[in-house]
Amino acid sequence: MIIPIVDEGLGNSSYLVDLGDGRALAVDVSRDLRALRAAAAGRGLKVAFAAETHLHADFLSGARQLAADDRARVLASAAGGRAFDHTGLVDGDEIDLGGLTLQALATPGHTGEHLAFILRDGATPLGVFSGGSLIVGSAARTDLCGPERTGALTRAQYRSLRRLAELPDETRLWPTHGAGSFCSAPPGTERTSTIGAEKAANALLRAPDEETFVAALLGSLSSFPPYFLTLPEANRRGAPVLIGEPGIALLDAETVHSLQAEGAVVVDVRPVRNFAAAHIPGAISIPLREQFASWLGWLLDPGTPYVIVRDPGQDLAEIAWQAAKIGYEACAGELAGGMGAWHGPTQSIALIRAGRIDGERVLDVRQEVEYASGHLPGAAHIELGALPARIGDAPDGPVVVMCGHGERAMTAASLLARTGRRGVRVLEGGPDDWAKHTGRTLQDGPA
Repeated sequence: MIIPIVDEGLGNSSYLVDLGDGRALAVDVSRDLRALRAAAAGRGLKVAFAAETHLHADFLSGARQLAADDRARVLASAAGGRAFDHTGLVDGDEIDLGGLTLQALATPGHTGEHLAFILRDGATPLGVFSGGSLIVGSAARTDLCGPERTGALTRAQYRSLRRLAELPDETRLWPTHGAGSFCSAPPGTERTSTIGAEKAANALLRAPDEETFVAALLGSLSSFPPYFLTLPEANRRGAPVLIGEPGIALLDAETVHSLQAEGAVVVDVRPVRNFAAAHIPGAISIPLREQFASWLGWLLDPGTPYVIVRDPGQDLAEIAWQAAKIGYEACAGELAGGMGAWHGPTQSIALIRAGRIDGERVLDVRQEVEYASGHLPGAAHIELGALPARIGDAPDGPVVVMCGHGERAMTAASLLARTGRRGVRVLEGGPDDWAKHTGRTLQDGPA
Protein backbone atom coordinates (compact mmCIF):
# COMPACT_ATOMS: atom_id res chain seq x y z
CA MET A 1 0.00 0.00 0.00
CA ILE A 2 1.30 3.45 -0.97
CA ILE A 3 0.21 6.35 1.25
CA PRO A 4 0.94 9.84 -0.20
CA ILE A 5 1.73 12.53 2.35
CA VAL A 6 0.95 15.84 0.64
CA ASP A 7 2.43 19.16 1.73
CA GLU A 8 0.02 21.59 0.06
CA GLY A 9 2.12 24.61 0.98
CA LEU A 10 5.28 23.40 -0.74
CA GLY A 11 3.33 21.53 -3.42
CA ASN A 12 5.18 18.30 -2.70
CA SER A 13 4.35 14.69 -1.92
CA SER A 14 6.29 12.24 0.19
CA TYR A 15 5.30 8.60 0.36
CA LEU A 16 4.88 5.92 3.01
CA VAL A 17 5.05 2.37 1.65
CA ASP A 18 3.56 -0.43 3.79
CA LEU A 19 5.94 -3.35 3.30
CA GLY A 20 3.44 -5.83 4.72
CA ASP A 21 5.37 -6.92 7.80
CA GLY A 22 4.98 -3.95 10.14
CA ARG A 23 7.81 -2.06 8.46
CA ALA A 24 7.61 0.84 6.04
CA LEU A 25 9.62 2.70 3.43
CA ALA A 26 9.47 6.51 3.48
CA VAL A 27 10.38 8.47 0.34
CA ASP A 28 11.40 12.14 0.20
CA VAL A 29 10.14 13.10 3.65
CA SER A 30 10.56 16.61 5.04
CA ARG A 31 11.77 17.53 8.50
CA ASP A 32 8.14 18.06 9.52
CA LEU A 33 7.31 14.41 10.10
CA ARG A 34 3.99 14.91 11.88
CA ALA A 35 1.75 13.70 9.06
CA LEU A 36 4.01 10.79 8.17
CA ARG A 37 4.25 9.65 11.79
CA ALA A 38 0.47 9.84 12.15
CA ALA A 39 -0.01 7.77 9.01
CA ALA A 40 2.54 5.18 10.18
CA ALA A 41 1.11 4.98 13.70
CA GLY A 42 -2.43 4.58 12.37
CA ARG A 43 -1.31 1.49 10.47
CA GLY A 44 1.03 0.11 13.12
CA LEU A 45 4.11 0.71 10.96
CA LYS A 46 7.71 1.48 11.84
CA VAL A 47 9.83 3.22 9.22
CA ALA A 48 12.73 0.93 8.33
CA PHE A 49 13.96 2.71 5.17
CA ALA A 50 14.11 6.38 4.17
CA ALA A 51 14.85 6.94 0.47
CA GLU A 52 15.94 10.28 -0.97
CA THR A 53 15.64 10.93 -4.71
CA HIS A 54 17.82 14.04 -4.60
CA LEU A 55 19.30 16.82 -2.48
CA HIS A 56 16.17 18.86 -1.92
CA ALA A 57 16.15 22.62 -2.44
CA ASP A 58 12.71 23.47 -1.03
CA PHE A 59 12.78 21.75 2.35
CA LEU A 60 15.11 20.14 4.84
CA SER A 61 14.97 16.37 4.64
CA GLY A 62 13.61 14.31 7.54
CA ALA A 63 15.62 11.22 6.57
CA ARG A 64 18.35 11.84 9.14
CA GLN A 65 15.69 12.34 11.82
CA LEU A 66 14.13 8.98 10.91
CA ALA A 67 17.56 7.37 11.14
CA ALA A 68 18.02 8.80 14.64
CA ASP A 69 14.52 8.11 15.96
CA ASP A 70 13.56 4.89 14.16
CA ARG A 71 16.94 3.47 13.13
CA ALA A 72 15.78 3.81 9.53
CA ARG A 73 18.32 2.99 6.84
CA VAL A 74 18.83 6.03 4.61
CA LEU A 75 19.02 5.25 0.88
CA ALA A 76 20.41 7.96 -1.40
CA SER A 77 22.66 8.63 -4.35
CA ALA A 78 26.33 7.91 -3.71
CA ALA A 79 27.10 10.93 -5.92
CA GLY A 80 25.32 13.23 -3.46
CA GLY A 81 28.23 13.08 -1.00
CA ARG A 82 26.01 13.17 2.07
CA ALA A 83 28.01 13.76 5.24
CA PHE A 84 26.00 11.39 7.47
CA ASP A 85 25.43 7.66 7.59
CA HIS A 86 23.55 6.38 4.55
CA THR A 87 23.64 3.66 1.91
CA GLY A 88 25.08 5.25 -1.22
CA LEU A 89 23.48 3.92 -4.39
CA VAL A 90 24.40 4.03 -8.06
CA ASP A 91 22.44 3.22 -11.18
CA GLY A 92 21.06 -0.32 -11.10
CA ASP A 93 21.60 -0.99 -7.39
CA GLU A 94 18.82 -2.92 -5.72
CA ILE A 95 17.67 -2.93 -2.10
CA ASP A 96 15.75 -5.90 -0.73
CA LEU A 97 12.81 -4.50 1.23
CA GLY A 98 11.62 -7.96 2.29
CA GLY A 99 9.41 -9.22 -0.52
CA LEU A 100 9.63 -6.06 -2.62
CA THR A 101 12.72 -4.58 -4.23
CA LEU A 102 13.75 -0.96 -4.67
CA GLN A 103 15.94 -0.34 -7.73
CA ALA A 104 17.94 2.85 -8.24
CA LEU A 105 17.69 4.50 -11.65
CA ALA A 106 20.04 7.39 -12.46
CA THR A 107 17.87 10.28 -13.67
CA PRO A 108 19.97 13.48 -13.53
CA GLY A 109 18.42 16.76 -14.59
CA HIS A 110 16.60 18.36 -11.68
CA THR A 111 19.89 17.85 -9.84
CA GLY A 112 23.10 16.22 -10.95
CA GLU A 113 22.96 13.28 -8.53
CA HIS A 114 19.24 12.58 -8.97
CA LEU A 115 17.92 9.02 -8.65
CA ALA A 116 14.49 7.61 -9.33
CA PHE A 117 13.47 4.48 -7.45
CA ILE A 118 11.55 1.66 -9.13
CA LEU A 119 9.47 -0.39 -6.71
CA ARG A 120 9.43 -3.97 -7.99
CA ASP A 121 7.53 -7.12 -7.06
CA GLY A 122 9.88 -9.69 -8.48
CA ALA A 123 10.53 -8.63 -12.06
CA THR A 124 7.36 -6.54 -12.26
CA PRO A 125 7.68 -2.76 -11.76
CA LEU A 126 4.77 -1.59 -9.60
CA GLY A 127 5.67 2.07 -9.77
CA VAL A 128 8.49 4.57 -9.79
CA PHE A 129 9.29 7.31 -7.29
CA SER A 130 10.43 9.90 -9.81
CA GLY A 131 11.30 12.78 -7.46
CA GLY A 132 12.01 15.80 -9.63
CA SER A 133 12.48 14.08 -12.99
CA LEU A 134 9.21 13.11 -14.68
CA ILE A 135 6.26 14.74 -12.88
CA VAL A 136 2.58 14.95 -13.71
CA GLY A 137 2.29 16.98 -16.92
CA SER A 138 5.85 18.27 -16.89
CA ALA A 139 9.41 17.84 -15.58
CA ALA A 140 10.99 19.60 -12.63
CA ARG A 141 13.17 22.66 -13.14
CA THR A 142 16.85 22.35 -13.97
CA ASP A 143 18.21 25.74 -12.92
CA LEU A 144 18.80 25.25 -9.19
CA CYS A 145 22.47 24.28 -9.45
CA GLY A 146 23.63 27.56 -11.00
CA PRO A 147 23.39 29.04 -14.50
CA GLU A 148 26.63 27.39 -15.59
CA ARG A 149 25.02 23.95 -15.16
CA THR A 150 21.48 24.68 -16.35
CA GLY A 151 22.03 23.82 -20.00
CA ALA A 152 23.73 20.49 -19.31
CA LEU A 153 21.18 19.51 -16.67
CA THR A 154 18.28 20.35 -19.00
CA ARG A 155 19.71 18.05 -21.64
CA ALA A 156 20.25 15.38 -18.99
CA GLN A 157 16.61 15.81 -17.97
CA TYR A 158 15.59 15.11 -21.56
CA ARG A 159 17.43 11.79 -21.49
CA SER A 160 16.18 10.91 -18.02
CA LEU A 161 12.54 11.36 -18.99
CA ARG A 162 12.97 9.13 -21.98
CA ARG A 163 14.63 6.52 -19.83
CA LEU A 164 11.62 6.53 -17.50
CA ALA A 165 9.32 6.29 -20.52
CA GLU A 166 10.81 2.88 -21.26
CA LEU A 167 9.01 1.46 -18.22
CA PRO A 168 5.73 -0.38 -18.93
CA ASP A 169 2.78 1.94 -19.53
CA GLU A 170 0.91 0.61 -16.50
CA THR A 171 3.76 1.55 -14.14
CA ARG A 172 2.53 4.00 -11.51
CA LEU A 173 4.30 7.37 -11.37
CA TRP A 174 4.84 8.80 -7.89
CA PRO A 175 6.62 12.19 -8.21
CA THR A 176 7.72 14.38 -5.33
CA HIS A 177 6.93 17.74 -6.92
CA GLY A 178 3.34 18.60 -7.78
CA ALA A 179 0.95 21.51 -8.23
CA GLY A 180 1.96 24.48 -6.09
CA SER A 181 5.65 23.61 -6.12
CA PHE A 182 8.15 26.23 -7.27
CA CYS A 183 10.03 23.34 -8.89
CA SER A 184 8.09 23.72 -12.14
CA ALA A 185 4.96 21.67 -11.62
CA PRO A 186 2.03 22.89 -13.73
CA PRO A 187 -1.30 23.73 -12.12
CA GLY A 188 -3.68 20.83 -11.61
CA THR A 189 -5.08 18.51 -9.03
CA GLU A 190 -3.48 15.20 -9.97
CA ARG A 191 -0.31 14.36 -8.07
CA THR A 192 0.27 10.81 -9.35
CA SER A 193 -0.05 9.28 -12.79
CA THR A 194 1.19 6.39 -14.90
CA ILE A 195 3.97 6.13 -17.43
CA GLY A 196 1.39 5.51 -20.16
CA ALA A 197 -0.69 8.55 -19.24
CA GLU A 198 2.38 10.78 -19.30
CA LYS A 199 3.52 9.41 -22.67
CA ALA A 200 0.10 10.33 -24.03
CA ALA A 201 -0.34 13.77 -22.49
CA ASN A 202 2.90 15.22 -21.10
CA ALA A 203 4.06 17.82 -23.63
CA LEU A 204 7.70 17.62 -22.52
CA LEU A 205 7.75 13.86 -22.85
CA ARG A 206 6.18 14.22 -26.29
CA ALA A 207 8.74 16.79 -27.49
CA PRO A 208 9.98 15.56 -30.89
CA ASP A 209 13.63 16.28 -30.19
CA GLU A 210 16.08 17.50 -27.56
CA GLU A 211 16.20 21.10 -28.77
CA THR A 212 12.41 21.43 -28.61
CA PHE A 213 12.46 19.94 -25.10
CA VAL A 214 15.19 22.31 -23.90
CA ALA A 215 13.40 25.38 -25.24
CA ALA A 216 10.08 24.31 -23.74
CA LEU A 217 11.42 23.49 -20.28
CA LEU A 218 13.62 26.56 -19.97
CA GLY A 219 10.78 28.73 -21.25
CA SER A 220 8.49 27.47 -18.49
CA LEU A 221 10.76 28.39 -15.58
CA SER A 222 9.49 30.96 -13.11
CA SER A 223 11.09 32.59 -10.08
CA PHE A 224 11.90 30.71 -6.90
CA PRO A 225 12.81 31.58 -3.29
CA PRO A 226 16.50 32.34 -2.69
CA TYR A 227 16.78 29.71 0.04
CA PHE A 228 16.47 27.09 -2.73
CA LEU A 229 20.13 27.80 -3.50
CA THR A 230 21.33 26.99 0.04
CA LEU A 231 19.21 24.04 1.19
CA PRO A 232 20.85 21.42 -1.07
CA GLU A 233 24.13 21.91 0.78
CA ALA A 234 22.28 21.88 4.12
CA ASN A 235 20.72 18.57 3.10
CA ARG A 236 24.09 17.22 2.02
CA ARG A 237 25.43 17.96 5.49
CA GLY A 238 22.23 16.65 7.07
CA ALA A 239 19.59 18.62 8.95
CA PRO A 240 20.36 18.77 12.69
CA VAL A 241 18.45 16.10 14.58
CA LEU A 242 15.66 17.63 16.64
CA ILE A 243 15.15 16.66 20.26
CA GLY A 244 11.44 17.07 20.83
CA GLU A 245 9.21 19.65 19.16
CA PRO A 246 10.58 22.98 17.90
CA GLY A 247 9.45 25.75 20.23
CA ILE A 248 9.03 29.53 20.25
CA ALA A 249 9.81 31.55 23.39
CA LEU A 250 7.49 34.15 24.92
CA LEU A 251 8.64 37.78 24.83
CA ASP A 252 7.21 40.86 26.49
CA ALA A 253 6.60 44.09 24.59
CA GLU A 254 9.74 45.77 25.96
CA THR A 255 11.92 42.93 24.72
CA VAL A 256 10.30 43.12 21.29
CA HIS A 257 11.04 46.86 21.21
CA SER A 258 14.68 46.15 22.02
CA LEU A 259 15.00 43.36 19.47
CA GLN A 260 13.55 45.59 16.74
CA ALA A 261 16.07 48.28 17.62
CA GLU A 262 18.82 45.68 17.20
CA GLY A 263 17.62 44.67 13.72
CA ALA A 264 15.09 41.91 14.36
CA VAL A 265 12.09 41.77 12.03
CA VAL A 266 8.54 41.45 13.30
CA VAL A 267 6.68 38.82 11.27
CA ASP A 268 2.95 39.23 11.74
CA VAL A 269 1.13 36.02 10.85
CA ARG A 270 -2.42 37.23 11.56
CA PRO A 271 -5.09 37.29 8.86
CA VAL A 272 -5.01 40.18 6.39
CA ARG A 273 -7.92 42.07 7.96
CA ASN A 274 -6.40 41.99 11.43
CA PHE A 275 -3.02 43.20 10.18
CA ALA A 276 -4.71 45.93 8.14
CA ALA A 277 -6.54 47.27 11.19
CA ALA A 278 -3.46 47.65 13.40
CA HIS A 279 0.08 46.30 13.45
CA ILE A 280 3.48 47.09 14.91
CA PRO A 281 5.30 49.67 12.75
CA GLY A 282 7.83 47.96 10.49
CA ALA A 283 6.16 44.54 10.75
CA ILE A 284 6.02 42.30 7.68
CA SER A 285 2.70 40.61 7.06
CA ILE A 286 3.06 36.90 6.21
CA PRO A 287 -0.32 35.36 7.03
CA LEU A 288 -0.19 31.88 8.53
CA ARG A 289 -1.40 29.53 5.81
CA GLU A 290 -0.02 26.56 3.93
CA GLN A 291 2.46 28.75 2.01
CA PHE A 292 3.87 30.47 5.13
CA ALA A 293 7.25 28.71 4.98
CA SER A 294 7.85 29.64 1.33
CA TRP A 295 7.24 33.34 1.93
CA LEU A 296 9.19 33.41 5.18
CA GLY A 297 12.13 31.93 3.29
CA TRP A 298 11.64 34.19 0.29
CA LEU A 299 11.57 37.48 2.20
CA LEU A 300 13.91 36.99 5.16
CA ASP A 301 17.58 36.08 5.28
CA PRO A 302 17.94 32.82 7.24
CA GLY A 303 20.23 34.51 9.77
CA THR A 304 17.93 37.47 10.45
CA PRO A 305 16.33 37.28 13.91
CA TYR A 306 12.56 37.58 13.81
CA VAL A 307 9.67 37.92 16.23
CA ILE A 308 6.25 36.38 15.66
CA VAL A 309 2.98 38.21 16.27
CA ARG A 310 -0.11 35.99 16.08
CA ASP A 311 -3.73 35.84 17.15
CA PRO A 312 -4.49 33.62 20.17
CA GLY A 313 -6.26 30.99 18.05
CA GLN A 314 -3.41 30.51 15.61
CA ASP A 315 -1.36 27.33 16.01
CA LEU A 316 2.08 28.15 17.40
CA ALA A 317 3.35 24.63 16.63
CA GLU A 318 2.41 25.08 12.97
CA ILE A 319 4.45 28.28 12.81
CA ALA A 320 7.44 26.58 14.44
CA TRP A 321 7.30 23.50 12.19
CA GLN A 322 6.91 25.48 8.98
CA ALA A 323 9.99 27.52 9.90
CA ALA A 324 11.94 24.43 10.96
CA LYS A 325 11.31 22.54 7.72
CA ILE A 326 13.20 25.20 5.74
CA GLY A 327 15.84 25.78 8.42
CA TYR A 328 14.61 29.19 9.56
CA GLU A 329 15.43 28.82 13.23
CA ALA A 330 16.51 32.37 14.07
CA CYS A 331 13.14 33.06 15.69
CA ALA A 332 13.75 35.10 18.84
CA GLY A 333 10.24 34.34 20.11
CA GLU A 334 6.68 35.62 19.94
CA LEU A 335 5.02 38.66 21.47
CA ALA A 336 3.25 37.17 24.48
CA GLY A 337 -0.41 38.15 24.39
CA GLY A 338 -0.24 39.29 20.77
CA MET A 339 -1.30 42.78 19.74
CA GLY A 340 -3.37 43.09 22.94
CA ALA A 341 -0.10 43.23 24.87
CA TRP A 342 1.51 45.86 22.61
CA HIS A 343 1.66 49.31 24.23
CA GLY A 344 3.60 51.18 21.57
CA PRO A 345 2.40 52.98 18.43
CA THR A 346 0.62 51.07 15.66
CA GLN A 347 0.06 51.50 11.95
CA SER A 348 -2.72 50.44 9.62
CA ILE A 349 -3.12 49.73 5.91
CA ALA A 350 -6.48 50.35 4.27
CA LEU A 351 -8.33 47.66 2.34
CA ILE A 352 -10.21 48.62 -0.81
CA ARG A 353 -12.96 46.70 -2.59
CA ALA A 354 -12.65 45.83 -6.26
CA GLY A 355 -15.47 48.10 -7.33
CA ARG A 356 -13.86 51.14 -5.68
CA ILE A 357 -10.74 51.28 -7.85
CA ASP A 358 -11.08 54.24 -10.19
CA GLY A 359 -7.93 55.64 -11.72
CA GLU A 360 -5.54 54.72 -8.89
CA ARG A 361 -2.11 53.37 -9.65
CA VAL A 362 -2.13 49.59 -9.28
CA LEU A 363 0.79 47.32 -8.43
CA ASP A 364 0.26 43.62 -9.20
CA VAL A 365 2.65 41.37 -7.22
CA ARG A 366 1.67 37.97 -8.62
CA GLN A 367 4.11 35.80 -10.54
CA GLU A 368 4.73 36.58 -14.22
CA VAL A 369 2.58 33.74 -15.53
CA GLU A 370 -0.34 34.89 -13.36
CA TYR A 371 0.02 38.50 -14.44
CA ALA A 372 0.25 37.56 -18.12
CA SER A 373 -2.93 35.46 -17.91
CA GLY A 374 -5.03 38.51 -16.98
CA HIS A 375 -4.40 41.78 -15.12
CA LEU A 376 -5.97 45.19 -14.63
CA PRO A 377 -5.24 47.44 -17.62
CA GLY A 378 -2.23 49.61 -16.89
CA ALA A 379 -1.24 47.76 -13.72
CA ALA A 380 2.46 47.81 -12.93
CA HIS A 381 4.03 44.44 -12.19
CA ILE A 382 6.70 43.44 -9.69
CA GLU A 383 6.65 39.92 -8.29
CA LEU A 384 6.40 39.84 -4.51
CA GLY A 385 9.63 37.87 -4.21
CA ALA A 386 11.49 40.55 -6.18
CA LEU A 387 9.96 43.52 -4.40
CA PRO A 388 12.53 43.95 -1.59
CA ALA A 389 15.24 44.51 -4.21
CA ARG A 390 12.97 46.63 -6.42
CA ILE A 391 11.21 48.91 -3.95
CA GLY A 392 12.39 51.88 -5.98
CA ASP A 393 10.57 50.56 -9.05
CA ALA A 394 7.17 50.58 -7.36
CA PRO A 395 4.78 53.32 -8.61
CA ASP A 396 5.20 56.68 -6.87
CA GLY A 397 2.47 58.18 -4.72
CA PRO A 398 -0.67 56.41 -3.52
CA VAL A 399 -0.93 52.88 -4.87
CA VAL A 400 -3.30 49.92 -4.65
CA VAL A 401 -1.43 46.63 -4.27
CA MET A 402 -3.09 43.45 -5.52
CA CYS A 403 -2.51 39.73 -5.98
CA GLY A 404 -4.92 36.83 -6.41
CA HIS A 405 -6.69 36.96 -3.06
CA GLY A 406 -5.02 39.56 -0.85
CA GLU A 407 -2.40 37.75 1.22
CA ARG A 408 0.60 38.45 -1.02
CA ALA A 409 -0.67 41.99 -1.63
CA MET A 410 -0.71 42.71 2.10
CA THR A 411 2.81 41.32 2.41
CA ALA A 412 3.92 43.65 -0.39
CA ALA A 413 2.12 46.60 1.18
CA SER A 414 3.86 45.94 4.49
CA LEU A 415 7.24 45.90 2.71
CA LEU A 416 6.43 49.26 1.10
CA ALA A 417 5.28 50.67 4.44
CA ARG A 418 8.60 49.60 6.04
CA THR A 419 10.37 52.00 3.67
CA GLY A 420 8.17 54.90 4.76
CA ARG A 421 5.70 54.77 1.87
CA ARG A 422 2.26 56.18 2.71
CA GLY A 423 -1.02 55.99 0.85
CA VAL A 424 -0.62 52.27 0.25
CA ARG A 425 -3.84 50.26 0.09
CA VAL A 426 -4.60 46.61 -0.60
CA LEU A 427 -7.24 45.24 -2.95
CA GLU A 428 -9.59 42.73 -1.39
CA GLY A 429 -9.77 39.82 -3.82
CA GLY A 430 -8.08 39.63 -7.19
CA PRO A 431 -8.41 40.54 -10.88
CA ASP A 432 -11.47 38.36 -11.43
CA ASP A 433 -13.27 40.21 -8.63
CA TRP A 434 -12.38 43.53 -10.28
CA ALA A 435 -13.68 42.34 -13.66
CA LYS A 436 -16.90 41.07 -12.09
CA HIS A 437 -17.58 44.30 -10.18
CA THR A 438 -16.68 46.69 -12.99
CA GLY A 439 -17.80 44.72 -16.04
CA ARG A 440 -14.50 45.55 -17.68
CA THR A 441 -12.10 43.18 -19.43
CA LEU A 442 -8.75 42.10 -18.06
CA GLN A 443 -5.64 42.68 -20.15
CA ASP A 444 -3.48 39.74 -21.18
CA GLY A 445 0.24 39.58 -21.83
CA PRO A 446 3.47 40.35 -19.99
CA ALA A 447 4.33 43.67 -18.42
